[in-house]
Amino acid sequence: MHPNANMTVSASALAGREAPISPIVLIKGAGEMASAVAWRLYMANIRRICMTELDAPLCVRRTVSFCTAVEEGSTQVEGVEARLAETFAEVKWTWREGRIAVVRHSQWHSIADLAPGIEIDAILAKRNLGTKITDASLVIALGPGFVAGRDCHFVIETNRGHHLGRIVTEGAAEPNTGVPGDIAGHTEARVLRSPGNGVFESNRRIGERIADGDIVGRVGETPVIAAIGGILRGLIRPSTQVSSGLKLGDIDPRGRPDFCHTISDKARAIAGAVLEGVMRRCNKPSDG
Repeated sequence: MHPNANMTVSASALAGREAPISPIVLIKGAGEMASAVAWRLYMANIRRICMTELDAPLCVRRTVSFCTAVEEGSTQVEGVEARLAETFAEVKWTWREGRIAVVRHSQWHSIADLAPGIEIDAILAKRNLGTKITDASLVIALGPGFVAGRDCHFVIETNRGHHLGRIVTEGAAEPNTGVPGDIAGHTEARVLRSPGNGVFESNRRIGERIADGDIVGRVGETPVIAAIGGILRGLIRPSTQVSSGLKLGDIDPRGRPDFCHTISDKARAIAGAVLEGVMRRCNKPSDG
């Protein structure tokens, strides 16, 4: 079989004479950015999508992340549903039902026969955890830690600013700054971080209004205190084992509860760039 067989759409299909075959897409990660990518591809009628996620997800923006399917069995992001699958047969059944499949990382062996035509590393670990350019016909990676042309075909710039969403075809994305993006004049102050190692507990809910100085939760006996006021846009799942400095939550000073349930501007830009990268490879212009 031709190596790009999973990505091919025939001319007759484009003319409407037969249904185009969606490429098989593997997305590593199912957090906020990965979920925005999956949502964008799904809305572009690329429907055979399988995502992998940690057994105990560390995602903060859980209301817009498909990783919550790991604990709840299923979840929705802006009207698109994802379901947990434990075998390759369940992945294919999930696709037939018109949903995105999510597989726990510990059950990766169960989908060893997936054979994706497209692989997207959306873990955002700031380093390459094992993605290779030979993993699929098209390999795309988000953010720093990858070199286009060596580790993958395209790298997507994830740093806020003028180049957000740029497709890098040679070289790497901008280095990790370690500083959260500016929202309404706030950067590091809007992020809640773990004061130490332990189990995070909280009775707060995403979408709740938080005041400067409020206790949002605790790691062990140490309180996690808000440095600014606003809407609690994201919060790691309570009873999660955390390490010192880990991001626990996100306070949005703009005060819009509806932002908690919709894909962010940054995530949409990154997702759009991934879709462009896919279309660049799938819809190459003819020589004539």
